[in-house]
Amino acid sequence: MDVFAALADPVRRELLRALAVGPSRVVDLSAAHPISRPAVSRHLRVLAEAGLVTADDRGRERHYRLRPDALAPVAGLVSELVSEPQSGAAPTAPFAASVLDGLDLEVRRTGRERRSDPATRTPIPTEETA
Repeated sequence: MDVFAALADPVRRELLRALAVGPSRVVDLSAAHPISRPAVSRHLRVLAEAGLVTADDRGRERHYRLRPDALAPVAGLVSELVSEPQSGAAPTAPFAASVLDGLDLEVRRTGRERRSDPATRTPIPTEETA
């Protein structure tokens, strides 16, 4: 299981937040969610398959804990996408805003050209042509 796929579900993200505080049992984790204990177990199994959590058996109980090192791919992606803020400044995108302005201009220009050129218009079906 891919780390990013495991993090896609909001319930699993909440479980990771709870486990970031410290190890916990399934019964304790399920008490904080409106889903059944077996459903929480299935979510924890997905997180374990992705390597994000580990399970320690203590007698009849299974305690899950977060593996923070498994989040390295996520941290790497985030650091690629957002540059380090300088002295309290907001994070910036890895490209200039003018690039998006140019894209917006091109999209608008292409839309205007298509609306003004009858050859590129899609005919509206009528009862006779349908």
